[in-house]
Amino acid sequence: MKWLRRLLLLIAILVLLLVGWLFFGGGHQPTSPAMSKVTAATLHDPALIARGGYLVKVGDCAGCHTAQGGAAFAGGRLLATPFGNIPVPNITPDRDTGLGDWSFEDFWQALHAGKGRHGELLYPAFSYTSYTKVTHDDALAMFAYLQSLPAVHQTSRPLMLDFPYSVRNSVAAWRALYFKEGVFQPDPQQTAQWNRGAYLVQGLGHCNECHAARDSLGGTPQDMHLTGGQIPLQNWYAPDLSTRRNGGLHGWSEQDIVDLLKTGQSAKGTAFGPMADVVAGSTQHMSDDDLRAVATYLGSLPARPPAAEEPSPFNANSLVQQGEKIYTQHCADCHGKDGNGVAGIYPPLDGNSSVTEPSGINATRAVLLGGFAPLTAANPRPYSMPPFAQQLSDAEVAAVVSYIRGSWTNKAAVVPERDVSKDRQTPID
Repeated sequence: MKWLRRLLLLIAILVLLLVGWLFFGGGHQPTSPAMSKVTAATLHDPALIARGGYLVKVGDCAGCHTAQGGAAFAGGRLLATPFGNIPVPNITPDRDTGLGDWSFEDFWQALHAGKGRHGELLYPAFSYTSYTKVTHDDALAMFAYLQSLPAVHQTSRPLMLDFPYSVRNSVAAWRALYFKEGVFQPDPQQTAQWNRGAYLVQGLGHCNECHAARDSLGGTPQDMHLTGGQIPLQNWYAPDLSTRRNGGLHGWSEQDIVDLLKTGQSAKGTAFGPMADVVAGSTQHMSDDDLRAVATYLGSLPARPPAAEEPSPFNANSLVQQGEKIYTQHCADCHGKDGNGVAGIYPPLDGNSSVTEPSGINATRAVLLGGFAPLTAANPRPYSMPPFAQQLSDAEVAAVVSYIRGSWTNKAAVVPERDVSKDRQTPID
């Protein structure tokens, strides 16, 4: 059994690490700003700061490092993980609680190697598994921007991880399994545009952190690249991003991808849930050239193997028939009897990756909670979908979602009533 082999390997690595720690110790001597090879004049360069501000938006750093209603980049949030809660640190240049005493070398070590200022191993809730690909020059620009922000004094909350995850040095075993340090290396066989897209998607964009499944140790196997996966504890499914046969975005053009990332809407669907936040805080601010590069890279992802058909655990005919009636009553006026929606207003349901993704959780939560597209400069007044949690029972939600997932060209599996009940009880993140 794969999970048992991984567990035994983890235990073996932990023993080796414990022995190594006892005999050799560890740590890193921080470099003060005065000792840094990067001068204050460099960090005050307006052009460098402006470029860093753009890169920080591409990385959506504010999305994690800003608490709701709090000062920008001052931390204060708790990131929930299956292993406990991790406080998000203050990255403003406050000397006591932020990055004010950090040198660029300290920042580079965190971004590239996943180690804190004193050499402590950082928990991978900070996506250094992706950020390690960021170039030295881009990291310098980001650091210059962060150092230009107003200093905010805000102390981080204590770590709230369960044992043994609360033992920070245990991260070394996780890193041995899942972390490969190294700056992005361009592929000479590809175009400059493709390489730029690969750099953004694999590095600062850290797309694989959500769009790939995680195992029981919270890691993503090397062969899982943008193949889709359920986001832990948030209970949304980030779809497979291949546009080719059996891919989650099968049939999407490069322009469809650019439109979604720029405006929150495309001819193929609308961003909602966690992706709406990403569009609002990050991708809408990207340059058209960078968006086109991302689309070019995603368009090159390989075709996927066909999903194994799972027999329905019950006769779904009556469920789908009931769903058709509910769809006609509540959904058809906006999304159309043919499921094609209204261009630029109501998203299509036919061929929509959020409808047909394997778990059914996205469509279920959209019916229960409503669908809210992001507000963007290109679409400042998006249409939204009302929630139906108060109007429809679990059985009715299961029926209408199952009807939508199996109608027109959609061939997705039915959603059982028990799954709807579970999703209804899931807290809103």
